[in-house]
Amino acid sequence: MSELRKFLFDGLPVRGAIVRLTDAWQEILRRRASNAATGAYPPPVQALVGEMTAAAVLMQSGIQFEGALVLQIFGDGPVKVAVVEVQSDLRVRATCSVVGDVADDADLGDMVNQTGQGRCAITLDPTHKMPGQQPYQGVVALTSDEDRSFTRVADVLRHYMLRSEQLDTLLVLAANDEVAAGLLIQRLPVKGDANLAGQAARGEAEAPVAEDADVQGRNEHFNRIAHLASTLTRDELLSLDVETVLRRLFWEEQVMSFTPLTGESGPRFACTCSRERVGNMIRGLGVAEAESILAERGDIEVSCEFCGQQYRFDPVDAAQIFAPPGSLTPGSSSVQ
Repeated sequence: MSELRKFLFDGLPVRGAIVRLTDAWQEILRRRASNAATGAYPPPVQALVGEMTAAAVLMQSGIQFEGALVLQIFGDGPVKVAVVEVQSDLRVRATCSVVGDVADDADLGDMVNQTGQGRCAITLDPTHKMPGQQPYQGVVALTSDEDRSFTRVADVLRHYMLRSEQLDTLLVLAANDEVAAGLLIQRLPVKGDANLAGQAARGEAEAPVAEDADVQGRNEHFNRIAHLASTLTRDELLSLDVETVLRRLFWEEQVMSFTPLTGESGPRFACTCSRERVGNMIRGLGVAEAESILAERGDIEVSCEFCGQQYRFDPVDAAQIFAPPGSLTPGSSSVQ
């Protein structure tokens, strides 16, 4: 079962979180792979989407915000756009548009930033908007201040956090076809509310820079903890349970670990699509249009543009859609 664990270092201005997405991540991959039009993600794209998914859950878990956090990476390579959406209750879904061939050894720059046009955007979309309120969005290029193309999602997000929040952040991310996992270490704000949720509330493009010089990356406590976290390997992150990871990395530190979030309170897959909603859409087409599609193709097939789930309606299903309420028609097909 997918798990999120948050923790603090006693007496230090440093916080952390670790996430292991198992069933939630596998459902994202299953829906994509079962879509006849798209098929499964190529391995490098799978790693990209998995790392983004783990990172988005970690970022959402660290803010006080009711609404959706949307992480997007888009650009000019064979991967047009990758999107992860995490609600404040940790419901998560992800998608990616692949428009060209992706080499087996492709990195982030190869997939999204071939000519330097790639961007990373984080959007906070409140559930309950005030009149005239717009979602907050921050955007950074997929290149460093030295104009070098980033090759890893973790480096992009570290750059984003430092630029937009003025908070030192370390992310270790990894994904395969079974697990998407991530570890976040972040220096706590010393003054003010320089964070994503604070920015969303103010509607400002950038948070104010705190006065304390340590905020700019010279905090020795954060540096020590981040150094320990950076020794975590990809294989360890993917294979070890949360308790083992924390014990191996921080056995000399006083770690205050919170109750793990799992099941209905933890990260879990959820998409807004459903067979009922697709049926309502078909009903909106009208009987004549639905019968025309059935005559041409034999059934009506609709795919969710976000998660890739395919819904098929045969003539019996279509007849039920247009039947008067309370009437019955024999037979039925199911989601495929």
